[in-house]
Amino acid sequence: MECELKQDLASEASSTDNSVSFPDVTAVASGWMLDFMFVSLCRSFKEGNFDAFNETLSVFEALFQSKYLTAAGHDEKSLICAFLARVMHGKQLDVLFEKDERVMPLMSAAVVWSSLENAVEDEGLFKEITGLLFVQAVAVCLEKGQRSSASSVLKWFEKRHTYPRNLGIKLSTIVTKTDTYHPVLMSFSFKRLLETINSFLDNYLKKNPCDFLIKTATGFVQSSQNVMDSESVESQDSTVSEKQSETTQKNKKTKRKLLSTKLTEAWSPDTTKKPCVSLRRLSRSEVCHLTARKSLETSPQQNSEKCTEKKTRKAS
Repeated sequence: MECELKQDLASEASSTDNSVSFPDVTAVASGWMLDFMFVSLCRSFKEGNFDAFNETLSVFEALFQSKYLTAAGHDEKSLICAFLARVMHGKQLDVLFEKDERVMPLMSAAVVWSSLENAVEDEGLFKEITGLLFVQAVAVCLEKGQRSSASSVLKWFEKRHTYPRNLGIKLSTIVTKTDTYHPVLMSFSFKRLLETINSFLDNYLKKNPCDFLIKTATGFVQSSQNVMDSESVESQDSTVSEKQSETTQKNKKTKRKLLSTKLTEAWSPDTTKKPCVSLRRLSRSEVCHLTARKSLETSPQQNSEKCTEKKTRKAS
């Protein structure tokens, strides 16, 4: 089934090769692939999958450099990816995204985020993320035991970004006391920063769908799975029927014949007669005759001896 679907897609593509410009087709396909990688990048960010995020980001950057791609329609997505990359490395203070080595990941993220103001429909959400970036840029330095860096972050934000004055005063006091468990830091946590950014991504993807290639691939996979499932069911049914047939053959027993159908002798009316014994009194002569017959039959030598004995008696 998978081969058939691929052949159908290939035949459709070959039929359009001569009617349109291939560079135009390449530009459209590259845009779809870039959208796919953008959605994959957002997914990896939400899942906190660091390795998958970096791998997808590399592919996105390579596609973005394609000469066939219309960059105007994808610049905003590129900025969002840059922002996500800086937040993803937010707690790694030695990672550099700017030429100025003093600018740490969350500080650089704040710069990129300020340029995405037009991409955020909810003004309150934009300000909330701005404040979270400010607080966490300071908090990460304190967590690492770098108080001087935290002070530098405060001064850097004062020059480049606007933020609530009360929040700046509280952070200055927190840095002075090195109070890493202050309620402000607990409220403006890194976890809350990630959750708020996820909300922004959900809203952005809803307004700017980038799922054409995902939907196409999903439909293809589902079709393949349905075919495989049906083939698997048919195979299982065939196996079950074969086993049932074998079991039926094994369980069959030869029936014993209660009556024989083979006739050994032909039946005649006389065979049903019972033997009958007839008794009658024999005369003396018949008794002697029978006895003599038996004697003659038993031993001829005895008969000759008896005859000699009779002759001797007569002579005497």
